[in-house]
Amino acid sequence: MGNILYIKIDQNTEVDHIDVRLGDVAKLECTNASVKNRLKTLKLLKIQAEKSNRYVFSILKVVELIHEIYPDLEIQNLGEADFIIDYESPEYARDRWSILKVILLCITIFIGSAFSIMTFNNDVGVNQVFDQIYELVMGKPSDGFTMLEITYSVGIAVGIIVFYNHFGGKRITKDPTPMEVQMRQYEDDVNTTLIEGCNREETNIDVD
Repeated sequence: MGNILYIKIDQNTEVDHIDVRLGDVAKLECTNASVKNRLKTLKLLKIQAEKSNRYVFSILKVVELIHEIYPDLEIQNLGEADFIIDYESPEYARDRWSILKVILLCITIFIGSAFSIMTFNNDVGVNQVFDQIYELVMGKPSDGFTMLEITYSVGIAVGIIVFYNHFGGKRITKDPTPMEVQMRQYEDDVNTTLIEGCNREETNIDVD
């Protein structure tokens, strides 16, 4: 045939329908447009689960399915050797319990952050330090509510906004926050663990 198919698949792709086709998880490029369009509709997997589930897929299985249609097609893989198809059921995603879990998580994070700030302040004795600084500079005891406490409180709020890089739902800068970086690293670790675990247990979808 003389055509070359370039295929790129990310490590993790989320789908919300049970019939997973190659175009759902892969980016394809080929000089022959008919080959490219035909392979986009190639069925990779029919998901049987009713709720969310993950499937580890091998690129060799994808190559095998492609060669069943185009035996002479040359394939260049530019993506992952093993990848994850993450199925998220539409009914499960709209479940009220999921919304409740998100609300409870936000409340827990808010209370935990406030508790951490308060215990830190008490542990290092911020109130006593402020009292001593105020008395040293102003020459009289602090009444507990001075410019030091006000600027310190404002500084904490500004620091949180800068750290999360969001204010009122809007991103301040285009740079990722430390939290986003840690979440990406966590996702990469989870994906790697899932792939290696399935490879060891031989439960991944691969060629025979």
